[in-house]
Amino acid sequence: MRYRFLLWAALAAFLIDQISKYLVVHVLRVAEGNIDILPPLLVFKYGENRGINFGLFQGNSEAARWMLIGISLAISVGVLVWLMRTAPTKLMLVCGGLLIGGALGNVVDRVLYGFVLDFLNMSCCGINNPFVFNLADVFIFAGAIGLVVFDGKKPS
Repeated sequence: MRYRFLLWAALAAFLIDQISKYLVVHVLRVAEGNIDILPPLLVFKYGENRGINFGLFQGNSEAARWMLIGISLAISVGVLVWLMRTAPTKLMLVCGGLLIGGALGNVVDRVLYGFVLDFLNMSCCGINNPFVFNLADVFIFAGAIGLVVFDGKKPS
């Protein structure tokens, strides 16, 4: 089973994302106030993202919510089909799994809550970052970068 690396990476990314959101939002109750972890480098702040990364395209309409769910699912299927049509390395399969698992983690949030739960805030060096994100976003970004860097093609 060649694609087990993709499956396990997707499952791990999905579970880590969902468990972290549950713990920070429902157990630590970050919505009641910020939690300083390593201030200002890492602070847990509650966020409801109804748009895409960094709150772009925020909207409260049901149409926008379902459109973003559809786009996330289409990208996940597209990455899966692309990987199945190429000769991916194990590292590419892991990166694809991270991207798909992260995307599905955010899809579950949109289905359950109508928005994506965010809680990570990082600031540094006198720059106060107002944006929050979650581990699914980290997995999506790392997976996408990994697919580009480790695409297995030799430079021409």
